[in-house]
Amino acid sequence: MTERKPPGVHFESWIDRQIREAEQRGDFAALPGRGKPLPDGPAPYDEMWWIKQKMAREGLSSLSPTLALRKEAEDTLAAAADAPSERVARRLVTELNDKIREALRLPPPGPPLGLSPYDVDEVARDWRERHPA
Repeated sequence: MTERKPPGVHFESWIDRQIREAEQRGDFAALPGRGKPLPDGPAPYDEMWWIKQKMAREGLSSLSPTLALRKEAEDTLAAAADAPSERVARRLVTELNDKIREALRLPPPGPPLGLSPYDVDEVARDWRERHPA
């Protein structure tokens, strides 16, 4: 356990001494990642960097449910356009439509959804045009 700061000693000098003694003991010699650059080194400084990394690791989103569904719809339509088969494209859009219908039935908090279910046949027709046999 780290010793307590003695009364009358400035924090900076006490901390510097703690670090210097730990270096002399070799406490920092075998740390993982020693000698390697920090991840995302040249990125501009962001005070919320650790919160954003934690949210990404946990799979959390800062978007409201309606905005998240709009983003999901955009991503799903792009995935359907590049799907390996028409059947996969139809399945993706059908699953998206189920989520949209649920959000329209019980509106989640946040801004209005602004989406309606997509025409699966139209998406499939677009898929066939992009992927001629």
